[in-house]
Parts: sequence; C-alpha cells; structure tokens
Amino acid sequence: MAEGEKTEKATPKKRNDERKKGNVFMSRDAVAVATLLGSFAVLRATAHVYPQKLGSFMEHCLELTREPSAEVLTYVSELAFQGILLVVTTVGPVLAVALFCAVAATFAQTKFLIATEPLKPKLSKLNPLKGLKRLFSLKSLIEALKGLLKISLLMVIVYQSIRDMFLESSKYLYTDLRISVAHLLEYASGMVVRIIIAFIALAALDFMYQKWDYERQMKMTKQEVKEEFKQMEGDPQIKGKIKQIQRQRAMQRMMQQVPGADVVIRNPTHFAVALRYKPEQDNAPIVLAKGQDSVAQKIVEIAEANHIAVMENVPLARALYAEAELNQEIPPTLYNAVAEVLVYIFKLNADKRIEK
Repeated sequence: MAEGEKTEKATPKKRNDERKKGNVFMSRDAVAVATLLGSFAVLRATAHVYPQKLGSFMEHCLELTREPSAEVLTYVSELAFQGILLVVTTVGPVLAVALFCAVAATFAQTKFLIATEPLKPKLSKLNPLKGLKRLFSLKSLIEALKGLLKISLLMVIVYQSIRDMFLESSKYLYTDLRISVAHLLEYASGMVVRIIIAFIALAALDFMYQKWDYERQMKMTKQEVKEEFKQMEGDPQIKGKIKQIQRQRAMQRMMQQVPGADVVIRNPTHFAVALRYKPEQDNAPIVLAKGQDSVAQKIVEIAEANHIAVMENVPLARALYAEAELNQEIPPTLYNAVAEVLVYIFKLNADKRIEK
C-alpha cells in the first residue's frame, strides 16, 4: 500500500474545515425529486380550481368584446390586473411550494449550512486547463451518463403514455367533452406519477453514489492524520521540551527559596524538606522546597552553604514530603512534630546569639 494513499476516514476537524468552505455532501437529484413531488401534490390538490378561475376570466374577456371599441380600452388596466391576479393565485402556490421543497431538501442534506466561501471570486476557476480537466473527468462522465439515463427514461414513459392515450382516443368521439378531458387529465396524471417513481429510484441511487463519492474524496492519508493531530494537540517533542523547561524553571524558583528557610528536615539521602516559619506573618510553617534523591541533596547543599540548620528526622521528612504541598502550609497533623523541631532550632539559634 502506497504511503500517500488515502485510506483513513476524514477526521471531525477536516469535515468542519470543509464545511466552512461549503464542501458538503448533497444530491441534486434528491432536491429535484422533492421539488417535483411538492409541485405535483399542489397541482393535484388545486386542479379543480384552475378550470373555474380560467373559465371565469375567459367569460369576462368575452363579455368585454360586446362593448364598443372605445369603451373596451377603459378596461385594459382592469384586465391586466385580473390577469396578474389569476397568474398569482394559480401559479403562485405551485412556485411557492416548489421553492420551499427545494430549500428544505437542500438544508436537510447540508444541515442548514450557509457558506459564503464558494461565492468568493477565484482566479483558479478561470484557468482553462483546470476547466478542461473537470470537463473530461470521471465525475463529468458519470453526470453525463446520469443525464442520458434520465432523458431515456423520460422518453420511454412519455412514449408509452401517449401511445396508450392514442389507442383510447377513438372512444372520445362518442364521449362527453368534460368526461373526455377528465380522462385525458387522469392519463397525464398517471404519466407524471410514473415519471416521479422513476426519478425517485434514480435519486436514491444518486444519493448513495454521491454519499460514497463524498466520503471517498474526504479520505485522508495516514500522514495527513498525523499532521492534523500535531496541529491540534501539538508536537509531542515540542510539548515534552516545553514541559522540561517548565520543570527546570520551577526547580530554579524552588532552589532560590531555600536560603529563606529556617530549617531543612531530611532523612540521610532520599528526602529533604525546607521549612520557613515567621510567627509575625505565617499561621503555620511553610514548605519552601522539597525533593527526592539528587534534588534533596541539592537542597541540603544550598542550606549548608547559607548556614541553615539541617536536621535528620526520617519519619518526619517522609511525612512532609508525602503530605505537604510546595509553597503551602504543612498539614495540621504534622504541627506537633514540626513545632518540636522549630523550638529546638530557635533555641539553638538563640544560644548561638548569646554566645556571640
């Protein structure tokens, strides 16, 4: 398997980035079928209204023909208004439902996406080489085949319907005009139903194909997934280096506080804790520094260099290291043990001052 082959599913970040660009999954055939269904449903529901309205308008026009020519001109504006009103009340609902179905089907697939990125002018779109590449691409070929299939199905259904109507047309010579027209409309309605069913099947296939093609185009290489992870989480090597620097600086700040301690409590080699207690400002002893092994030895070295008392108390050193937090007061459970040490240290310091 080639290293640059796209085998990984698109990550949520890539999907979100592509969504912002307006690159989302959508089947245009599904939108067309939804529009066709909505329009046909409205036409079927309101079909009985159209003959009545058209008939009334035609009767009104014919009545005006009886008027003198000079007076007919005065009704032109009224006729224009009536004609516009007729178009709005008959065609308007169909157009409104068709528009609603198209918008609803689009938003249902794009999850109410409104992206402005595709509307921005791009010089790359004017590149004739890219245009030719798109024109002779596999996607264009598939779209052309889909178009031919739609036209073929449409022609077959229309031909069969017209053939059936032609075979029945001889009966209309002996049938009432209204019944004949109603029968023709039923045939036409059946033809549209068959067209809709055929287009629904095509739309379902197109929906599955578009979904598969979209997921195929969205796939990523393993390297792209790694690079994206690095961008989101940060390069592990850089993060490790940053943490190392942070630890070093924290260690430096801690060591700088050791000279301000009153006592360092240690066990022989493993633990050391530096404490400060200023009765005028501290409610309890404060942990200025603590460490283990090499850090503990460094604390002891700094304390001895600054003439700070270092006491060996194994259980207390372990307890302070485990329970006390840096730059925080010691736990109340250790007050008595630490107090004994501090009393001893303060007394020792007082004796040294007296001797001096």
